[in-house]
Amino acid sequence: MGSMSVGMDLDALAQKAAAHDTWAVSRLISLFEDQRSGAARGRIAALEAVDAACAGAGRGPGRVLGITGTPGSGKSTLLARAATQLLGRHDDLSVAIVAVDPSSEVSGGALLGDRTRMHLPRTNRVFFRSQASANDLGGLGPSTYQVVTLLQRLFDLVLVETVGIGQSEADVRHLAERVYLVLQPLGGDEVQFLKAGIIEHPDVFVLNKSDQPAATTMYHQLKGSLWLARPFEEEQPPVLRVSALTGTGIDDLLDDMANPHGGAGAGPEPAEAVGSSNPANDAAAYFFRRWVNEEWGRHGERFVERSLGGFDEHVRACGGYNAATLDLEARAGRTVDQHGIPLGLSPTWTT
Repeated sequence: MGSMSVGMDLDALAQKAAAHDTWAVSRLISLFEDQRSGAARGRIAALEAVDAACAGAGRGPGRVLGITGTPGSGKSTLLARAATQLLGRHDDLSVAIVAVDPSSEVSGGALLGDRTRMHLPRTNRVFFRSQASANDLGGLGPSTYQVVTLLQRLFDLVLVETVGIGQSEADVRHLAERVYLVLQPLGGDEVQFLKAGIIEHPDVFVLNKSDQPAATTMYHQLKGSLWLARPFEEEQPPVLRVSALTGTGIDDLLDDMANPHGGAGAGPEPAEAVGSSNPANDAAAYFFRRWVNEEWGRHGERFVERSLGGFDEHVRACGGYNAATLDLEARAGRTVDQHGIPLGLSPTWTT
């Protein structure tokens, strides 16, 4: 669905989305998943319409929490149970879930099977969206950041489930204010944790399937690994023992999720508060850099760094991620030299 086809009904669509109409939210998300050149214009128009529709709601941007973990650890089941019980605890809470599934390197497709495990209540207070990773090594999809900036305006809490985490799947820490790593018993010893690098990023460790006999041993191995991997932290991150099957320990997890912790987080887009220490601007700059690298590689990164003052500065100057992408697309133009480098940028690209 292109931006032009939605433009005539954008205000009405935003009004319905503000009331958590599932169809309207899905239609808007399609604008934010459009990766074609110039698509940022549609995103900017949609955000303005949504801001106007939500102006009287009296709420700030929704919080973003990241859920990641090893395959088979029960992330999806645990996430569904946590979301369901959070909705039961708070009658006025609305929750959006974005689940990223891996794409096949052979076919390019993705099963998007998380929705088969997510047994969520039938209410407009919860919204679920599957995305394909498109083989992005960061653990998120190409449009996950853009989609989250929309959902933050519409829902109180946005839960992002990644493909997985390791040394190259850590984009979620730039997107979420708090990252939960879900592990399972028999997932490896202390050395395996340190080799994988998976314990360097999360804010909370969740040992799922704690009803299994091996859970106690795993718990102590994990605690020991934290002291080795993160020795300079004044306070070690919490390790929660839970079971999505029996419900053991779920209340401790919900308490942590419900408590605002600050931290990174995407924040609203565009970055209205564009100070140098604004977490929203930091996230926009990070994902803007990822986009530049995907579009033009290291040549594009050099241009932004040397000619535009860097990624943070360019995002601030333009007023947000979407405006920054439009600006760079305009500078690049459509004409390329014999090496495939856009003529609008190539004069300042040197090695």
